[in-house]
Amino acid sequence: MGKVAVRVAVVCGVAVAVTAAVVVHRKMKKSGKWEKAMEIVKEFEEKCATPISKLRQVADAMLVEMHAGLASEGGSKLKMLISYVDNLPTGNEKGLFYALDLGGTNFRVLRLHLGGKGRGIVSKQFEEVSIPRSLMTGTSDALFDFIVAELAKFVAQEGMDFELRPGRQRELGFTFSFPVLQSSISSGTLVRWTKGFSIEETVGRDVVAELTKAMEKQGLNMRVSAFVNDPVGTLAGGRFTNNDVVAAVILGTGSNAAYVERAHAIPKWHGLPLKSGEMVINTEWGNFKSSHLPLTEYDHELDAETLHPGEQIYEKLTSGMYLGEIVRKVLRRMAEEAAFFGDTVPPKLKVPFILGTPIISAMHQDTSPDLKVVANRLKDILEISNTSLKMRKVIVELCYIVATRGARLSAAGILSILKKMGRDTMREGEKQRTVIAMDGGLYEHYTEY
Repeated sequence: MGKVAVRVAVVCGVAVAVTAAVVVHRKMKKSGKWEKAMEIVKEFEEKCATPISKLRQVADAMLVEMHAGLASEGGSKLKMLISYVDNLPTGNEKGLFYALDLGGTNFRVLRLHLGGKGRGIVSKQFEEVSIPRSLMTGTSDALFDFIVAELAKFVAQEGMDFELRPGRQRELGFTFSFPVLQSSISSGTLVRWTKGFSIEETVGRDVVAELTKAMEKQGLNMRVSAFVNDPVGTLAGGRFTNNDVVAAVILGTGSNAAYVERAHAIPKWHGLPLKSGEMVINTEWGNFKSSHLPLTEYDHELDAETLHPGEQIYEKLTSGMYLGEIVRKVLRRMAEEAAFFGDTVPPKLKVPFILGTPIISAMHQDTSPDLKVVANRLKDILEISNTSLKMRKVIVELCYIVATRGARLSAAGILSILKKMGRDTMREGEKQRTVIAMDGGLYEHYTEY
């Protein structure tokens, strides 16, 4: 086929697709189905609404739960876990350190050389590894053996600069982004899995012991000297470079926050008096639940289908694992009840979690005049090609509704922490600075969020 013929074929193909989209759109308007689709969107938008008054109610309700969680174990849906971190970095630390960060569907291994006062991080190397889905619901041994095998590969790549003196073990900081009840700075038992993990035998076990067993099995000369949750690690990392950091928030696959609490405000702390007078608290705010949260029928449906129904409700509204799934559920209803994509429901639209949050992020942030990114994602992921510009604008609007609700509810959570610390208002003449350390793929990559 010659170039001219190819060009004509492409132009004809585009023309056919555009014509099909226009025909579908006209059919919808004639039958009243467009109005039905818009009704579904409007109702969804109203139920997702987060006016300032509601956000203040959410923040106040979370504050009540924070107090209850600090008063006693099991006193609240918010675990308010004691981290055993009562001293944070100063920026003067020196030496070679390793870190393992198990946060969700990926984990990271990191090597840091800290130079001491004024020098900060001298060098840093890291690698990110995807966890096969089968290991997320398999056995404890299989998961930790896989992690340690990748860690061992990473350690084996270190150069002469990183050789340790004879008799010294490598120090490993282990960041573990799931609810854990700690008994010391280097041990803690798993309360429950979240973010799609479900390995029942690990629940109630010491996670550090599981990792250590796998390291010994593979002959890796390393010991866990600090075991923390991801917001606690983020808070420590933030404090290393900025003394005004007092809290940390994770917005990624999951959602959580940690902050510095005064020791006398933790009634359930029965340990020795703390020299610093402070303790970092891991809130586990993802499990927050309140009648003030703007839940829709799609949220209830999603919750019922997850591995842990009734748990992590706040996380299911705010985190990267679930935002795309909510959009999919609304689109599926529009397809079923308003023939939004034509007479039949696109088969791919029935597949749970097929619309990952990176996809809705790309569609939401599409700035092209014809929303080409939206069209391409619909075609590539859902195999839907007959959409008009007007339909694509509606899909962008859905992404906006879901992301805005999640972002504003996350902001309400931050306000509750500031209230708990007495940092939600500024007195006249006061020069107090409050810095929140942020981390997580959702926050990093979803700019609109």
